[in-house]
Amino acid sequence: MKKVRTRYAPSPTGFMHVGNLRSAIFEYLIAKHNDGDFILRIEDTDQARKVEGAVEFIYETCHLCGLDFDEGPNNPGAYGPYTQSERLDIYNKYAHELVEKGEAYYCFCTEKRLEELRYQAELEKRAFQYDGYCKNLTKEQIEEKIRNGEKYVIRQRMPKEGISSYEDVVFGKIVVENKILEDQILLKSDGFPTYNFANVVDDHLMAITHVARGNEYLMSTPKYNLLYDAFGWEKPVYIHLPMVLGEDGQKLSKRNGDASFMDLYNDGYLPEGVVNYLVLLGWSPEGNEEIFTLDELIKIFDPKRISKSPAIFDIKKLNWVNAHYIKKLSIDKLYDITIPHLQKAYNIENKSEEWLRHLISIYQNHVSYGKEIVSLVSLFFNDDIKIEGEVKEFMESDSSIPSTLNVFREEIESIALWTVDNIVTAINNTKEKTGAKGKLLYMPIRIKVSGQMHGPELPDTIYLLGKETVIKRLYN
Repeated sequence: MKKVRTRYAPSPTGFMHVGNLRSAIFEYLIAKHNDGDFILRIEDTDQARKVEGAVEFIYETCHLCGLDFDEGPNNPGAYGPYTQSERLDIYNKYAHELVEKGEAYYCFCTEKRLEELRYQAELEKRAFQYDGYCKNLTKEQIEEKIRNGEKYVIRQRMPKEGISSYEDVVFGKIVVENKILEDQILLKSDGFPTYNFANVVDDHLMAITHVARGNEYLMSTPKYNLLYDAFGWEKPVYIHLPMVLGEDGQKLSKRNGDASFMDLYNDGYLPEGVVNYLVLLGWSPEGNEEIFTLDELIKIFDPKRISKSPAIFDIKKLNWVNAHYIKKLSIDKLYDITIPHLQKAYNIENKSEEWLRHLISIYQNHVSYGKEIVSLVSLFFNDDIKIEGEVKEFMESDSSIPSTLNVFREEIESIALWTVDNIVTAINNTKEKTGAKGKLLYMPIRIKVSGQMHGPELPDTIYLLGKETVIKRLYN
């Protein structure tokens, strides 16, 4: 049985947005579930869109997410080079081989002629398709044009009758009428291959057995299969993935400024949380469990459970998943991912590391990502709090509340040593002296000192606010 080999083949055009990363995760899981290899190939044939440093971001993103490559530009194996711009001689060789077989032809049409054809197609309200003008040139005509230095591309000779079909793991049998298949360009006039051609050549030469990619390629795959047939090569297993849409229903895109993994990472999301969430975008396990480690996913991943329907990137669901991982962090790790955001948002120079660690620890069960702590802890850095709306209504809902707060203030004022235990004692003494308990004891105190109806442990909140601030707020 052939060893399973998948490839992640990004273009180095910027940060990896979450749709790209999900594709990489699925490809990794397909390979590793079958004890196979996961390959990185850099598709940089579109040199105009290449972004400096993008390849390094791909390495870093995948490494952070635990998606380590068995082969790639930074870890070469037997199938290199792994960067397409270093493989131009290979594409040139195979493109000319197709010409010799009669499966492709030289096209000398100028851009002006092609523009006229596009304009005519617009006028006739039909999709533009190259008319095959050069496919019947004689050998002598071709040789003369080449001698004259005329620029040319190499186009694939497509069948114009009948149908092409193939089986996709997710979408089943796909059938396309050959008449809609354009004689696509394989090799451009600058010697660079098109995406479609380079992909097929590389996937074959790199022994790729399973191709997982977005379902926007579903209807163009017959073009790839015709190339496999022309060369007499074995076709890979196709797994077309549903699109990932934003909450606005539009496809996620780097060009549209949609969230990249690095945006999420810099905001304090955990790589394992992001990976876990992205797997659930368009794929479902057999049971109801939704929290999985990468090793667990490798064991259970089945591409047949990938959905045909588009998946919506839901930030609330991501937060829910990520919060599971936040809760399991050590305080040291939680400190590392939250402190940069606190430093940026507030002046913490007069706060000790012990105080900051205590603050961060009491919010561990309240934050879903690192940066979120900034909005949650504002009461510790803002002098003024406002009691209004629902909070004010509660404070006016029972006539016993003012006296309960007066007793609590007296208990706080009498504390000599400011500790959490002594604050607990003050709360308990207030309960005994006033008879207040439950909601009518804890909530008025929390509201008066923090302006909030809910939050972390009340004694810890009071301790971190400090005696002076608490007494001041109880008097207001």
